[in-house]
Amino acid sequence: MKSKLLAPLAGRKTRIALTIAALAVAGAFFFSRSNESKPAEVAKAVAARPALTVSLTTPQKRDWPLVLPANGNVVAWQEAVIGAEIANYRITEVRVQVGDTVKKGQVLARIASDTVASELAEARASVAELQASAVEAKGNAERAKELKAKGFYSAQLNSQYQTAENTAQARLAAARARQQGADLKMSKTAVLAPDDGVISARSATVGSLTQSGQELFRLIRGGRLEWRAEVPSADLGKIKAGVVAILTAPGGETVRGKVRAVAPSVDPQTRNGLVYADLPASSAVRAGMFARGEFELAQSPALTLPQTAVVLREGFAYVFRMEGEDRVAQAKVVLGRRVGERIEIVSGLAAEARVVAAGAGFLADGDVVKVVDGVSK
Repeated sequence: MKSKLLAPLAGRKTRIALTIAALAVAGAFFFSRSNESKPAEVAKAVAARPALTVSLTTPQKRDWPLVLPANGNVVAWQEAVIGAEIANYRITEVRVQVGDTVKKGQVLARIASDTVASELAEARASVAELQASAVEAKGNAERAKELKAKGFYSAQLNSQYQTAENTAQARLAAARARQQGADLKMSKTAVLAPDDGVISARSATVGSLTQSGQELFRLIRGGRLEWRAEVPSADLGKIKAGVVAILTAPGGETVRGKVRAVAPSVDPQTRNGLVYADLPASSAVRAGMFARGEFELAQSPALTLPQTAVVLREGFAYVFRMEGEDRVAQAKVVLGRRVGERIEIVSGLAAEARVVAAGAGFLADGDVVKVVDGVSK
């Protein structure tokens, strides 16, 4: 009797278990289908979202100069070495320092003049004495000449007086020459600037003795500097007198000069020739500096973009041009000259292309972007 009651109960439990299992399988199936559809929907939503808000620019055609880069030293156009012209005299005063601008004839230093002054006084006294002797000898010669005509003096005696007069005149001339030398020596006690310019070096010190050939000062004549640029021999023929040279000073300043001359010879070791470019007065460059620069040879058209539109990746240059209304494409380009904030695009981009003006470094090929109204220049 008990087994008959348990049989219907077991069948009912089996049917309930099967029903629960079927519901679990159906739930799992629908849950998996819903999970499969969600990534596609999410990907679609992400793909439609702009990666960046950008402004656009178009290449601009401009006439830019063809340039020839070069390196070289900035030196004095001419540097005068100034020394004392009298030796073994003490320097009593130094009036200028390095960097001072001086005029032609300006006193740079003074040398002790006491000894020279005494020599000059002695020379003047000797001249005065010999002048008196010459006057006396001349008077005697004239009287002897008159007396000889009257027969009181012999020809021999008259000749003696004439010789005495000539000797006195010669001695007077020699004394005057010594006085002139003493005057000249006195003038050399002042060391003068031979030309307008800037003092570039000073070795003169108060109390030191002057020596023959000793350098006391160096003077950059006229304050003029020049850039001596080294240019390969193959490019020397492209540079003519009057070509503009643009230097970049070590501090970043730009100095514009002009070519004065091109060297007629080439260094056999380096195969480079020198180009001499005159520079204007400027505090940006000084004698002895090394400077980089370039020569402007001619004008030629260039297709240019702002430097912010160009991205450098793995050693190559790229820009991002618009494809359609909201998508960008990465384009590899070849760069050329740079002037200011713009750069030349030699190849790889059409003149009518629309290009992302800034922020291209955050983009990838095929990204969707939001374009700000208007096209920047």
